[in-house]
This record gives sequence, C-alpha cells and structure tokens, in this order.
Amino acid sequence: MQALPLRRVVITGMGAISPLGVGAAALWQGLREGRSAIGPLRHPDAERLRVKVAAQVPASFDPAANLDERILPTLDRTSEFALHAAREAVAQSGLEFANRGLGLRTAVVVGTGVGGETTQDEQSRRLYGENAQRAHPLTIVRLMTNASASQISIAYGLRGPTFAVASACASANHAIIQAAQMIRCGMADAAVTGGTEACLTYGALRAWEAMRVLADDTCRPFSANRRGLVLGEGAAIFVLESLEHARSRGATILAELAGSGMSADASDIVMPSADGAAAAMRQALDDAGLAAQDVDYINAHGTGTQANDVTETKAIRLAFGAHADRLAVSSTKSMHGHALGASGALELIAAIGALRDGVVPPTANLDQVDSACDLDYVPNVAREMPVRAVLSNSFAFGGLNAVLALKRAP
Repeated sequence: MQALPLRRVVITGMGAISPLGVGAAALWQGLREGRSAIGPLRHPDAERLRVKVAAQVPASFDPAANLDERILPTLDRTSEFALHAAREAVAQSGLEFANRGLGLRTAVVVGTGVGGETTQDEQSRRLYGENAQRAHPLTIVRLMTNASASQISIAYGLRGPTFAVASACASANHAIIQAAQMIRCGMADAAVTGGTEACLTYGALRAWEAMRVLADDTCRPFSANRRGLVLGEGAAIFVLESLEHARSRGATILAELAGSGMSADASDIVMPSADGAAAAMRQALDDAGLAAQDVDYINAHGTGTQANDVTETKAIRLAFGAHADRLAVSSTKSMHGHALGASGALELIAAIGALRDGVVPPTANLDQVDSACDLDYVPNVAREMPVRAVLSNSFAFGGLNAVLALKRAP
C-alpha cells in the first residue's frame, strides 16, 4: 500500500500578549522599532531579590477584559495569557469550528516550560509561609501543565488531539512541530498551537538567581559585554491548517510552516552543544526542501549568556557552511526577554513578520564586537531586505533542540 503524500502546513492566524503589548501587531511593531521592553522588576518581593530587571507584560493587562468571568477562578496567569492569544489567532484565521465538524479535526498543542507556576508559588506561600491548613480547591486545575491546552479546547469546542508539551525553552517550538506533523499526516485538518509562560514568581526568580545566569542590567545577545539572560513572560498562539483546507475556504495565509528539525545533545544538562543544534537546523532544512542558500534570516535562540551565544554561532556555521556569512541573524530576546517555554512562539511572530514585510528585526543592545560571535547579527536597527525563508531556533536546558523552517505564503 502506497503512503499518501504529506500535506503542506500553513499559518492562518496568530495572536500574542508580550512585554511589548497586547496583540501580535504590538509585538511585531516593537520588534521592528528595536524597542526593548526590559525594565525594572515589578514584584511585591522585589526588595528581597537580587534580580532587578525583567521583561513583563504591561501592568495594564486586564485578564477579565475578554474572558468569561465564570472561568477566571480556574485560570492561572499562564492560561490567561494563552486564552487571550488564542482569541486573537482564531479571530484572524476566520475559522468556524462548528462548520463541517471541524472541531473534531482540530488539534490543540501548547508548550510551556513550567506551567502554572504562579498558582504553585501562591499556594506554597499560603501552606508553608502562612501555615494555612488547606490549599485552594482549584489549585490542581490551575497549575496542571495541560491547563492552557485544555482551556483552549473547551473555549472553542475542539475535540481533536489536545495536550501540552514541556521541554524547557524549546517547549513552544516542539508544540508547534507536533501540531504541524498531525496536519501533515492527516490526523488533523487544523491546529491551535503555540506557547505560554508566566514564570516571574518569587520561587522561580530565586531559583534562577542561584544559577548565576541572569543579567543585572539588560539582555545583550552576541555582544562582548553580555552579562546573561533576562527573564520574560507572555504567550503567542497560532492557527495552522493544511494548505488545501486553507485554500478551500479562501483564507489569508500568513506563511508556510515548511519544515522542522529536532535533536537532543545527549551530553550535558545545561551546557549546549554546537553539534546538536546544527543537527536540528540541518533537519529543518532537509524537511522543508531548502538548500542553505535559500535561507536569508535566522531568528536565533540568542539568550545573552556567554556559553549559548558562542555555541549557537558555531552551530550556524556548522549547518550553513560558507552561507553563514551571508545570513542575517538576530535575537529578539534582547527586546521581549526570555519567556522560557513561550519564547519560540513569540519569536515565530518575528519570523512571520520578516517574511511578510521584508524587515529583519534587530538584535538590540549589541554595542561591542565579540570575536567569538562573528556573524551578521543586525545590530540595534531593523533591516529592510528580501526574505525568502527563515529558520527559528529554540535550544533548551537538557540539550533539547527544536527548529522551525518557514517560507513565504504560497
């Protein structure tokens, strides 16, 4: 029996909430402008923390603005972000899930690195700090890792495969890849997918302090004076469809999700491997049917740590050879921070924007050349240029690598 050809996957909707504002347009506009949303940490325990900066969703964000007040008590901040972003993405896509039973053929896959961390932190404070005798009765449904995926499924009556993906900082890309693969093989016709994170709690911040990888001023990826990463938060959610399904209803296609690559370093729990990252990039190129010279832009993982930025530079050279010197490479974490499991999703909006508008967002705060980071990192100012294809890199603690390959809308 001959296998059916794999279906092409396209993106027809996107939504976001990020430190640069509410909505995908606000995120993309801020990135185009090279505007950093990193600022003084807003936290009730800020005086007790060594962490002084973060990239936070604007304080004006109102969780109740567009959500049914009846479900608000069941939501952790992570799910609030995801539902807001999903609402925007679904509206842009124009999909009606009740039509032709599409809800039965739509998957929901959401990545998150730590899940309901806000709920976990609050309840731990009550139990251990205030000696409370019981936890809030909705604690489990708020903090469970699959909560965001399940809440999106319930909100839109989506009855296809629904689950969460947790692979630290590669969670969103892994989730998007899983959703796309289900469409490619015919298991689903559409998917709602992306990543969400709300990790700026006292306990999490203390834990990151202990790792000694946080910057004390701002995030400077690939710059010689980089001092570490800056934590962020937010969500970005996308609607994926098979190309034929999107065309059959006359949908506006934002970009083609042409391929992907995944690998594991299998070497060290925190130290990245250039070989592992390069393998994922090569797989993404092969899966998308792209030659190295077809790619014009890479949205780098680019955390601003000493080890990551040098290793990623080496990995890009391994994967692209001589073409590496002709690539535009930038890290948007310099503007929206490192949102852990949501980072790949926020960065996918940057990749889509580059393809659609012919504008590569810059690496902000890059003011000193590092001889070990010797690629074109689009320093500080966005660049107008033709962009035919893009890779978007996510590399995680645990040695987990996930890379997306995008082409212009067919």
